[in-house]
Amino acid sequence: MTPLATALWLANAALDTGGQLCFKTAAHHGDNGWRALARQPMLWLGLLCYLGEFLVWIAFLSQVPLSLGVLLGSINIVVVMICGRLFFREKLTPLRVGGILLVCIGVALVGIGA
Repeated sequence: MTPLATALWLANAALDTGGQLCFKTAAHHGDNGWRALARQPMLWLGLLCYLGEFLVWIAFLSQVPLSLGVLLGSINIVVVMICGRLFFREKLTPLRVGGILLVCIGVALVGIGA
């Protein structure tokens, strides 16, 4: 992959993870219904992250074949799970850790072949 494609891939992972974390935070504070949720700044920050991710994703896909891009995009699952553990103390069961390892191995193999 080119340096530009790599930078876009990393930006995509960061924006996707940021959006997920913002949504989770907003959901915790918006327990009093949709109106309370709509007043949460983290909800709107999450939406901005997703808008940025969409634009970065389009740019990334313009740099790599779709089959490669989709496979590399699966690293977002791993990053979100790890951040869920770090920021929200969510459980990482042995089965989830095994899944993380398999995704990482798959992304590494795809990355090596790129």
